Amino acid sequence: MTARVGFYVAELTRRHYRGRTPKPVRGPDDVVALVGRKLRSEVREHFVVLLLNARHECTAIETISIGSLNASIVHPREVFRPAILAASASIVLVHNHPSGDPEPSEEDLGITRRLVQVGELLGIGVLDHLVIAKRGVVSFRERRLL
Repeated sequence: MTARVGFYVAELTRRHYRGRTPKPVRGPDDVVALVGRKLRSEVREHFVVLLLNARHECTAIETISIGSLNASIVHPREVFRPAILAASASIVLVHNHPSGDPEPSEEDLGITRRLVQVGELLGIGVLDHLVIAKRGVVSFRERRLL
């Protein structure tokens, strides 16, 4: 039965991306090009995940949570569910700060640590976590917070 599920996931992915080339994600600039414009304009906090294949190409962008002005509820189960279903090799976490300040909060740091640990257990790497705001972007990887 497991092989059959894998076949269906692969077929759905093929159909979904037929005729479209997945966008490579090599760093924060590529992530911002994919989701920055939308997230900067949101008035509530959005937490999204970029699903990447083994060549670090973005195969899907999933919205995990839409919160309030300054908070969003994120659970590892919800973050990794789409990655598991799509057989993703790795993910990039992204959320916005509607306040305009891109500096990560203590909650941001804590959930990121937890998600990295879960990703290690599942074999799905968390490559980066970006905070996007009107006044800039913070990459956890560039700041060595991952």
